[in-house]
Amino acid sequence: MQAPDDDLVVQRREGLYCPPGDFYIDPWRPVARAVITHAHADHSRRGHGHYLAAAPAEGVLRARLGEEIDLQTLPYGEAIVHHGVRVSLHPAGHVLGSAQVRLEHHGRVWVASGDYYLAGASADAREDNATCAPFEPVRCHCFITESTFGLPIYRWQPQAELFATIDDWWRGNAEAGRASLILGYSFGKAQRILKGVDRSIGPIFVHGAVEPLNRAYRAAGVDIPETPLVTEVSDKALFRRALIVAPPSVQGSVWTRRFGEHGDAFASGWMQLRGARRRRSVDRGFVLSDHADWPGLQRAIRETGAERVIVTHGYEAVMVRWLSEQGLEAGAFETEYGDNDDEEASS
Repeated sequence: MQAPDDDLVVQRREGLYCPPGDFYIDPWRPVARAVITHAHADHSRRGHGHYLAAAPAEGVLRARLGEEIDLQTLPYGEAIVHHGVRVSLHPAGHVLGSAQVRLEHHGRVWVASGDYYLAGASADAREDNATCAPFEPVRCHCFITESTFGLPIYRWQPQAELFATIDDWWRGNAEAGRASLILGYSFGKAQRILKGVDRSIGPIFVHGAVEPLNRAYRAAGVDIPETPLVTEVSDKALFRRALIVAPPSVQGSVWTRRFGEHGDAFASGWMQLRGARRRRSVDRGFVLSDHADWPGLQRAIRETGAERVIVTHGYEAVMVRWLSEQGLEAGAFETEYGDNDDEEASS
């Protein structure tokens, strides 16, 4: 077992810290130097002196944190050396610009994954996020992994089947003259929905929190349809066949009254749980996640070749126990990360 002083990443009050490099990874309190894995609010916060992130994340980071941030970007796979630590960023498959952070120092290699998406236990079954660069396994001695859906019950269905189900729901509402309101986080989930649905069914409109992220995705070359804002629609009859994509914060608000009679749905990995749709009080629940499912987590860890694994947010205890049973050295970091990025106002 490595001595704590030899660890390339340790837990501090401010966040996950690299002692030899004197920088943090996704810190939750203001620090001088932060390496950011992706632009979700629990991983990228305002107030840091200097930010380092993957080049494809620039648009979404500036859209969320402000144009004025001191941001340095790296293309995937390109390395820099800081205080003797070689740092490179590699695709995580979670959202646009998401990255794993590879650290190399004195022959040791650690990888901090942030959040990542990988579904399927085999090469034939593997599915990637079609809106960003797919997860790339990085060989290392120690792998820091999320465990948001780290239970065997979480196994994502093929995306083609899922989007066919969403299309059928939308089409049925459109034929009945009802709007279809689908709720999903404005960054990542909304773009997955917009890219995956059948655009021929009817018009598509979005909430004001979704469109700035759509623009960033389009600027990065991702095929996202043009999406007028709901508030720009003067003829409400257009809503009767429309798909409306909005953040969960709008549910039950005055904002939704303009649609009249409508069907509503929630898109989340948590819809895998019995009772989750009922608690959300929506007509339909679609199991759509930007995180790895249980087979994906197992496969990602296996492909790193790591003999030591540190688990962060999610089902840490379950994952640590399973890793120990596989003969790996396992532990956990207590972090302030989570799966809730619903920070948008319902205006």
